[in-house]
Amino acid sequence: MNYVQKQKGPGYQGIPKRQQYWRALKTAFPYTIPIFAGFWFLGLTYGIYMNVSGFSFLYPMLMSLTIFAGSVEFVAVNMLLGAFNPLQALTMTLMINARHLFYGISMLDKFKGTGLKKIYLIFGMCDESFSINYTADIPEDVDRGLFMFFVTLLNHFYWFSGATLGGIFGSFIQFNTEGLSFVMTAMFVVIFMEQWLKDKKHTSALLGLGLSLICLLVFGADNFIIPAMIAILGVLTLLRAPLEKGEENG
Repeated sequence: MNYVQKQKGPGYQGIPKRQQYWRALKTAFPYTIPIFAGFWFLGLTYGIYMNVSGFSFLYPMLMSLTIFAGSVEFVAVNMLLGAFNPLQALTMTLMINARHLFYGISMLDKFKGTGLKKIYLIFGMCDESFSINYTADIPEDVDRGLFMFFVTLLNHFYWFSGATLGGIFGSFIQFNTEGLSFVMTAMFVVIFMEQWLKDKKHTSALLGLGLSLICLLVFGADNFIIPAMIAILGVLTLLRAPLEKGEENG
C-alpha cells in the first residue's frame, strides 16, 4: 500500500467528492475551536494596534491575509513607522520564524500526496496548525490532505477576520489587553497535555522538556528556542529507530 492510500484509508474510497470535503471540514473544525478563541482576540488586538498607530484597516487586513505570521505582523508595525530597511526586515523575520524550518522538516512525510493543497499547507503553516496537523488522530474515512487543508484554512480565517475587524472598529473599542497574549501559551499547554494523555509512552515529550530546560539555563529566556529546537531535532533523529520500534511494541 502506497503513502496516498494510507492517507485516504480503507473507508475513504467511493465517497462522493462533495461529501469528502464536508466530512473533512466537520472533522477539522472542532480541533480549531480553541485556536479561534486565541486567534480572534489576538487578531482584534493586532488590528486595534495598527489602527491606533495610524494605519487604515486595509493594512491589517492585507497583512493578515498575505503574511499570516502574528509575531512578524506585530513587529512590522514598528518597521513601517521607521526608516526603510529591507535587510533588517528580512533578518528579523528569519529570527522570529526560524522555528518553522523545523516544522517544515517534521511535516515532509505528512504533506506527501496532498497535491496542489501542499502549496497552501506550506504557506499557511503556523504554530497552531502544525500542532493540530502533526498530532491529530484523523479517522480513516477522512482524507488527511483535506483535513490538514481545512485546519490551515480555518486558522487563517480566524486570524484574518479578527485582524480586519480590529482594524475597522479599533477606534471604537477600548479595553485592557494586558496579559491577553497568554491565551496562546495556555492553549499550547492544553494541546501538550492532550497529547501526553493520548500517548502510552512519553519519551519524546520528556526529551523535549528536558532539552528545552537545559537550553533555557544555558542560553537564557531570550535565546533558547532555536538551540532547543536544534537539540530536540538532533536527539530525536538519532533515536528515531528505537523510538518507533518502542511504539510498535507498545
